[in-house]
Amino acid sequence: MKLLDLNRHGGIGASCHLVQLGDVRIIIDCGLHPKLTGAEATPDLSPLDGLEVDLIIITHCHLDHIGSLPLLLRRQLRAPVVMSSSSALLLARMLHNSVSVMERQREEQSRGDLPLFTHEEVDRCAQRFHSLAFGQTRKISGAKDDVEVTLHPAGHVAGAAGVELRHKGRHIFFSGDVLFEGQRTVPGARFPAGRFDTIVLETTHGATEPVAGRTRESEINRLLDTVNHTIARGGSVLIPVFALGRHQELLTIFHDARENRRLAKCPIYSSGLGIDLCDYFDDVARKTSHVHFSRSVLKALKVQQTPRKLIPGVDPRQNGIYLVSSGMVVERTPSYLVASCLAGHAHNTIAFVGYCDPDTPGGALLASHNGDKFLFAALDTEVKLACQIERFNLSAHAGRDELMDFALRRDPRAIVLNHGDPEARAWFAEEFARSAPHIKVTDPTPLTPVEI
Repeated sequence: MKLLDLNRHGGIGASCHLVQLGDVRIIIDCGLHPKLTGAEATPDLSPLDGLEVDLIIITHCHLDHIGSLPLLLRRQLRAPVVMSSSSALLLARMLHNSVSVMERQREEQSRGDLPLFTHEEVDRCAQRFHSLAFGQTRKISGAKDDVEVTLHPAGHVAGAAGVELRHKGRHIFFSGDVLFEGQRTVPGARFPAGRFDTIVLETTHGATEPVAGRTRESEINRLLDTVNHTIARGGSVLIPVFALGRHQELLTIFHDARENRRLAKCPIYSSGLGIDLCDYFDDVARKTSHVHFSRSVLKALKVQQTPRKLIPGVDPRQNGIYLVSSGMVVERTPSYLVASCLAGHAHNTIAFVGYCDPDTPGGALLASHNGDKFLFAALDTEVKLACQIERFNLSAHAGRDELMDFALRRDPRAIVLNHGDPEARAWFAEEFARSAPHIKVTDPTPLTPVEI
């Protein structure tokens, strides 16, 4: 197998891999870097010049895995795009939202290079999307070689898939973003048993040491306690969430808690893509077994639109729960504005529930301490941090010990490290070297071909 990582920056973001098995070429994902804009946020697709790809596979619909797909399809006019049936219901909506965000960035930042693609182009791309049921095999043929492709449920988010490739007796597996434990809205991963020759393994939480005794349910209980205590003292809670997945998961958690009288009575504010995607999740739940969600939770919780007249640095008069994106509090998003309003006041809480890149404003908040001055530069607002800032382990990514156990049980000849910051990949490399020195471990350099 030849592998080329087209993510020009490495790490997490703009995920895109060219895989060659014999004379069959496959692209897995084509994302957009969440911290960057314009061409710099895209994979480097120039190595594909003059090459014809036989298949494009989408593992799931988060922006860092799909956000540059229309740019790839401009270059590859024939390759079909395959994904799970749930992802097929979500993908075009996510890309349309990306266009809207880029159009807003064009106006706000005077960026003539945006948007990178249009709504009309997304509609044309959608005609090339094909769903593949989990467990169903599709054969891709080159001039001489055949490759069998099978998708398997990866947990993580609605429709997320691990990718199994078979070629001339070799058994290759891309984990994609994976969560083995079930969530309230999405069952856990169900990957095939048996031995793999090669595993391309996500490493998101490689640098995150697990806390003894903490479980998903105990973290949910801790979050509910924190919310209740904050509301009781007259404060508000910001929970920055990814619009796809985390948003619907937290709504379901809050609905169940309120049904059981475990959530304080207070307004829940939300808006934007996350609310819109509730309709899509409801549709996916009715058409597949991949999701457990009903849009009725919005009515039951009496979810309200996020107030439009929030003033940066000014504490809102009405306390409540603000469930808004982005999950990493990226500039010029609702969570960034709400954070600026809550951060300077001691009765408020900012509660992070998923992965947060250290280089984002969310990462900077997590690294800060009470009394520090914090600049919300995009809002020209500086505050003295006084709010409670907490992190809860409700990530949709598997822990590092679970990933190690999965990989070692499959006894691969080779492991390729993927989707992780340098420190996370380094932990996996050292751990494999210690516990399984017979396994060849590769941490590919972006844009440098490797043969596995």
